[in-house]
This record gives sequence, C-alpha cells and structure tokens, in this order.
Amino acid sequence: MIKRVILAALVVAASFSLAQAKEWTKVRIGTEGAYPPFNFFDTNQELQGFDIDIAKALCAEMKVECEFVAQDWDGIIPALLANKYDAIIASMSITPERKEKVDFTNKYYSTPPGLIAPKDTALTETTPEALEGKTIGAQEATTHSSFLEDVYAGSNIKLYGTQDEANLDLVAGRLDAVAADSVVLGEWLKTEDGACCKMVGPMENDPKYFGEGAGIAIRKGEDELREMFNKALAAIIANGTYQKINDKYFDFSVY
Repeated sequence: MIKRVILAALVVAASFSLAQAKEWTKVRIGTEGAYPPFNFFDTNQELQGFDIDIAKALCAEMKVECEFVAQDWDGIIPALLANKYDAIIASMSITPERKEKVDFTNKYYSTPPGLIAPKDTALTETTPEALEGKTIGAQEATTHSSFLEDVYAGSNIKLYGTQDEANLDLVAGRLDAVAADSVVLGEWLKTEDGACCKMVGPMENDPKYFGEGAGIAIRKGEDELREMFNKALAAIIANGTYQKINDKYFDFSVY
C-alpha cells in the first residue's frame, strides 16, 4: 500500500513537472515605442529601433517567433506580471528596486544620463547646486525621474508620460532643462525640434539609480527563458550581429 502511494505521488509530480515545462516557439516582447532611437513607431506605425532589432536578432538566434506588444512605460512591468507578454526589451535599466519584482538577463547596453537645455542657457554644469531652483523635466517612472527626485531636491521636478512630452515642454519654454539617457537626448538634438537646445553635459551615473545597464526583464521563475536570452546575447555579440545593429544607430559602442 505504501509503495502504491509513493508511486502515485511520483507519477503526479512527474506529470506536474511536464505540465510546467514550456516549449518556447514564440516569445512575446513588450516595448514602449516612444523612446527613439531605441524603440519608436515609424511613419507606417511599425516598431523600429535598436531595442527592436536586438530583440529580432535574439529571437532568430533562439529560433523562436517574435511578437511585439506596445505598452505605455508606467504600466510596462505590471503588464509583464499580468502575462500580457513574456519579456520586456525597452531600454529598462537593471536596478535593485526592479529586481524585487522581475528578473533580468545580462545587460545588452549601458549609456550614461545627460542633461539638455536651451542654447541660450547660462547653465554650464549638471550638479544639484547648479540646478537649484530650476525646473527640470523627465519621463515618469524612470531611473532618471527617481534620480532627480532624490538628488535634486532643490529643483522643481516635472514628470511626463513620455520623453517626447518632456522635450516639447522644453521647446515651449516651460522647462529649464530635461534629463534622460544621453544617447536619446543626443538623437533628439539632431531633429528640427531639438535645434532649440544643446547638451549641457553628462550627469552622475550613480549605479544606485541607473543600475548595471539595460537588460531584458522577465517574470521571476522563468529561468529557462532568461538563460535562452543570455545565451543568444552572447552569441550575437560573438558573431558580429550585435556590432552591425550598433553601427546602424550609433557611431560609438553602446555596450
């Protein structure tokens, strides 16, 4: 009788294990679509950008189908946890706070924060002392907004749903400066709207706020998927695919 009970338990455990195993033939990728040149919609409303090309290269290496899902930034982690998609590839910094909610792959790029302001600004530094009393814009729920709110307490911090909204308020004269990823800001300065402004300089790249670089976020417990991504990332770096994508968007290494 005891042997039968043990055998039955083993059969149930094996069945449960098999039920839990997943054959990855398609991976749903969550991204924002409002953070050029990393992720954005083109004139045909197709997702483009460094994040998108990296995701496609990783899926090709893993031999799985990529399906992209656009999601507003402030709900991007909740939507992952609600199973709206399987992974986030959207320039998400690997930070201790986010690690409490999701797991991350190894970094796939790392760039410092920067500050832009109108060309006629008197600002020459990006320190909290230099920006005291100034109104600084940033995208809400980002590492940059957390950094500003904690470190730049003497400034007026104004947060926006997207990076474009913050940039346009700078154009309109409602902000003294905007903080964001230095590459994102540098690309915007090349546009017609960005002609108003200039890069004041880089900001402190404090790992407490900006983490270990940008990684791919997945739900906790999806260890197999995380390792699939890590293996594929190492492969596209080794075979030159990563460098080709890098060179398509940048004249320097973002890794």
